[in-house]
Amino acid sequence: MLLHVAGYFLALAIGFSLGLIGGGGSILTIPVLVFFFSIDPVSATTYSLFIVGITAICGSFHHYKRKEVDFRAVGSFGIPSVIILFIMRKWLLPMIPLSILQIGGWTLTKPLFVMIVFSVVMLLAGFYMIRKKPYSPNGNNENLFRLVLQGGVTGAVTGFIGVGGGFIIVPSLVLFAGLSMKRAIGTSLTIITLNCLVGILGNWNADASLDFIFLATFAFFAIIGIVLGTRAIRYVPDNKLKPVVGWIILIMSLIVFIRIFMQHY
Repeated sequence: MLLHVAGYFLALAIGFSLGLIGGGGSILTIPVLVFFFSIDPVSATTYSLFIVGITAICGSFHHYKRKEVDFRAVGSFGIPSVIILFIMRKWLLPMIPLSILQIGGWTLTKPLFVMIVFSVVMLLAGFYMIRKKPYSPNGNNENLFRLVLQGGVTGAVTGFIGVGGGFIIVPSLVLFAGLSMKRAIGTSLTIITLNCLVGILGNWNADASLDFIFLATFAFFAIIGIVLGTRAIRYVPDNKLKPVVGWIILIMSLIVFIRIFMQHY
């Protein structure tokens, strides 16, 4: 019971992070679902797409009203991302066998493989986000080829591990589209909404077994968090946002590694 209370508190933090930096919070959803609510890692990817998608819609609407969504970047980055994500969820992910590798008495299962890949991505994302790299917003600096390429990579990652991809989207929009941090956040939330919607459609047959009451409860707390996050963003300097969430992701990735080791050794 205490784990569930802590899990719902973390749902607030997930939404708050999404609202504050347009990503990062979504990458925390799967370990929270797995370790605090005992949901299977493969099922948790689908739960995550629902939760993050619903939450991101609320954040997108807030930024749209403030004219902080770049629809040109949504098209050039979001469309290839959505296409690759759909292919991943609909055809490639189901092709992975339940038992991938067996060495002696140790078996690399599909859920374990998803969690290992997920924790490695978290580790890399955390290191990237704490890097101190200045940028100069310039809306005319869009690199179309790199945006399309990064969109495809983001779609593949999102489809496989069930996260919104904001930890990749925001830096890509800043570096390759020349967007300001707040405009990149609003655009990121819009792309995350599209990614999650297509990810859900690509995995629709598995959704029938979801606990929609739990899903609505978790999403409710995450939505409260994103409302608070989108309000707080007005008072937090851009250069303070990414490092804080980067450290949170790094810590969570270490916790995931420890839990994997404790459960399988």
